[in-house]
Amino acid sequence: MTKKDVATASKVLVGGAVAAVVLAGFGYLGVDIWLASTQWLLVASVLALFGIYLKMGR
Repeated sequence: MTKKDVATASKVLVGGAVAAVVLAGFGYLGVDIWLASTQWLLVASVLALFGIYLKMGR
């Protein structure tokens, strides 16, 4: 993978983490979408960690 591909993948993963936090917020308000709020926060943390790992790796 080139540096540009890694940078793009990192941005996509961090964007997915932000989306997961938004879905957790909707779940907190009472509308669970596929997963519970705590599970969305776990997904967000994993996506953010992989995004940061890719950003620091190269």
